[in-house]
Amino acid sequence: MRALEQRILKDGRVLPGEVLKVDGFLNHQVDPDLMFAMGSEFAQLFREAGVTKILTVESSGIAPAVMTGLQLHVPVVFARKHKSVTLIDDLYTAEVYSYTKKTSNHISISKKFLSADDKVLLIDDFLANGQAVQGLFDICDAAKATIAGVGIVIEKVFQSGHQLVEDRGVQLESLAQITSFDGDRVHFASEND
Repeated sequence: MRALEQRILKDGRVLPGEVLKVDGFLNHQVDPDLMFAMGSEFAQLFREAGVTKILTVESSGIAPAVMTGLQLHVPVVFARKHKSVTLIDDLYTAEVYSYTKKTSNHISISKKFLSADDKVLLIDDFLANGQAVQGLFDICDAAKATIAGVGIVIEKVFQSGHQLVEDRGVQLESLAQITSFDGDRVHFASEND
């Protein structure tokens, strides 16, 4: 998605450890017009997949997931990282390690929002090592839900997450694929098209 790549080049910042900071439009301050465009793109890519629910992890995946859900007319469920007094039992849970935060979280989804009848589209902001996606796979497996596909806003194709999804045999669509970083320069797969 060219508009996303241009925004990454304009407002993204490469930090040590091959971390891409995109807090100006994706995961701190959100650009609703860009989110709507991304939701349109995901909806187009997965329109024929029979999706009944969209799953994401709080919090950065919520905006693109909601915009996709809006256009596919399906509910969006997000896995919570922190327990609340209202989310106490009948949960599907998985452990997810965050490379950028250097912590592990137990993510949870209420069993009443996910079942074997669901055909689920997973949406997330980043795919690097695949920990968040693996956690959502684990939750879908526990619920016996069918995974229709994985939609990623920004993928680092040089890390192991891509292979994790591919090994699962699930359709993977990434709106921006980063092939490498060269200092503070970002290189995209589309440069080779």
